[in-house]
Order: sequence, then C-alpha cells, then structure tokens
Amino acid sequence: MLTCRHAARLLSEALDRPLSARERTALRLHTLLCIGCRNYRRQLALLRQACQRRASGEEVMPSAED
Repeated sequence: MLTCRHAARLLSEALDRPLSARERTALRLHTLLCIGCRNYRRQLALLRQACQRRASGEEVMPSAED
C-alpha cells in the first residue's frame, strides 16, 4: 500500500510521464481509500487546466468588471 507522500509524488509524476501499470494500480487503490489524495489529484487537475488555458490565451477567471 502506498503512503500519501508516495501517492502525491506519483500524482505529480503522472503529469510528466506515463506511469507503469503497477504504479497506476497502486495509485488507483490508494486514491479509492484516501480522500486527501483524491482531493490533491483534483487540485492538480484544476491547476493544470488553468495553466493550459492561460498558456493558450484563454481567460482563466472572469474579470471583476464582468
């Protein structure tokens, strides 16, 4: 079983490289049982999405004037 520290590292690494089948399986099992790591995975996904939108020139957050 993965620790939260190891799961967080794998979640971050998954953004840069494909995980092995063993890593994916261990991470999937851990995130099924750990709400903290599920939340961390969601936060990483939101941050990645915001960065991709910003890089493409899309407005990330509506301005205060809207």
